Amino acid sequence: MSDQMNYRLHPTSGSVPITFVADFGLFDPSNAQFGRASAAAAGELASLGGATAWLNSEPLTAADLRGKVVLVDFWTYTCINWLRTLPYVRAWAEKYRDQGLVVIGVHTPEFPFEYDIENVRRAVKDRRIEYPIAADNDYAVWTGFSNHYWPALYLFDVEGQIRDHHFGEGDYVRSEIMIQRLLAEAGLGNTSVGDELVSVSIDAQGVEAEADWEDEETPETYLGHGRTERFASPGELAAGDRRTYAIPERLRRNHWALAGDWTVEAHAAVLAAVNGRIAYRFHARDLHLVMGPTVRGTSVRFRVLIDGAPPGGAHGLDVDEQGNGTVSDQRLYQLIRQPKPIVDRQFEIEFLDTGVEACAFTFG
Repeated sequence: MSDQMNYRLHPTSGSVPITFVADFGLFDPSNAQFGRASAAAAGELASLGGATAWLNSEPLTAADLRGKVVLVDFWTYTCINWLRTLPYVRAWAEKYRDQGLVVIGVHTPEFPFEYDIENVRRAVKDRRIEYPIAADNDYAVWTGFSNHYWPALYLFDVEGQIRDHHFGEGDYVRSEIMIQRLLAEAGLGNTSVGDELVSVSIDAQGVEAEADWEDEETPETYLGHGRTERFASPGELAAGDRRTYAIPERLRRNHWALAGDWTVEAHAAVLAAVNGRIAYRFHARDLHLVMGPTVRGTSVRFRVLIDGAPPGGAHGLDVDEQGNGTVSDQRLYQLIRQPKPIVDRQFEIEFLDTGVEACAFTFG
């Protein structure tokens, strides 16, 4: 496994979460997956009353959930780390629903367009999520849980006491065994602990497929000036101002550049004229770009190249072999999924229309 983080840290959190986790016994530095709670970690199910909307359910309260084992999953729909955990959470919700497990997804947005409930509703439908979703646009539930990560799992027993906690991806078998254990303790489950684990048979596909950790050597990269790193276009990035950029002759690994007219806002690089380009030299199996049209209902055509040529068999779900694709929704787009051997490659995307905002690259 690479040293790439398998969770997303809230941008305003700084180093606070690690202190919080350590203080409450939730951080085990020997755990490669990072962030497993001990059974002794104390805490009650926090209020869900701050949710701004509910999908797939009427509003739920902590009192409504007494007598149930509750799994709370913090997510935001463009997060690749959450997307790769979803097949497991979805399977647990289906398998153990009739035995007394209630899964609640708390959608706490990161990018501005993730506050749009219609975008969340579309993501819930596209990702086949049937369990209750609390939209947490005001960060009230997030704050009540003292949470700092996407994804983050909190598991509560029938008395509403926290019994397990995990940040990021992985450790799915142990999480499922803990669900079974709490159901058995309450006399709710009808299987023995460790029997018939759905986690061992998950075969996730598309953007939900497990990352190629062995080859992933490029970190998540934000394109907005508020958080970006390793920007390589000549001259300084002009925060908030329209400027014409150029791609240097050579990009170093894990560096990126713009070409054409762009306005780099705090959260995204916004294309100001047609034929703008973004280049990135990366080392990973998958390359994704979180992006969308700046105006709902519009679309933007684009073309992808890898090492100067159409991607062919290395194309992702959202482009064809010639590298052609269209941005029509505000979401994560899979642009490259290349076969082994994985080496340093130069990715380039050219937008053939204006009116697009590009927020972040993620890899897998």
